[in-house]
Amino acid sequence: MSTETKPVNLAGSALKHSCHACAFFHTREEEYRVLLPFIMEGFERGDRAFHIVQPERRAAHLERLRQEGVDTGAAQAQGQLEVLTWDDTYLKDGRFDQDRMIATLLEMLAPGKTPPGTISRNVANMEWALEDRPGAHEIVEYEARLNRALPEQHDPVVCTYDLSQFDASVVIDIMRTHPMIIIGGILQENPFFVPAEQMLQEIEARKAAGRVQPVAGS
Repeated sequence: MSTETKPVNLAGSALKHSCHACAFFHTREEEYRVLLPFIMEGFERGDRAFHIVQPERRAAHLERLRQEGVDTGAAQAQGQLEVLTWDDTYLKDGRFDQDRMIATLLEMLAPGKTPPGTISRNVANMEWALEDRPGAHEIVEYEARLNRALPEQHDPVVCTYDLSQFDASVVIDIMRTHPMIIIGGILQENPFFVPAEQMLQEIEARKAAGRVQPVAGS
């Protein structure tokens, strides 16, 4: 996202710079209420939409976009809309590989993926980390590493989390790995953000001490 790009409206704020945000919601309906204006603004401007959803919800997600007036068939055929699932991305081959996923996301954010003057609006549902799959518990480390890997100027990346499903300690750490946060439907600068190198050092210290952090809430 360059400085020449029009401000992007997201959860009550006008973005004029790069954004890697965690978005916390209590219900799916709240998630759509907050994020659909951001998504629809993108379609109106000719921006690219890249969404990652739960496999069982892909059809329902496309239907929700159709209800908002998006011709999802045409948008997908033209490359403006791409809706992948966890199994296509985070959990490809049945496991989570941090390096592979970071490479996938950086490819999606590559400038050549969008026409001149447009951006890619990226929304990823993160409940895949609750699955019993190899590597899935590394979600906090992944989010910290993603901050280090993202270029200084990049298009919006919004990671969505269901507050009712994640352990409280993980929610706190997820918050600490995102420069911006959406909570209560409002986007704001995150005062609890910890730079990537500092966060990764903390994670390594936990590993050395044998501390295993639960991901799912009780």
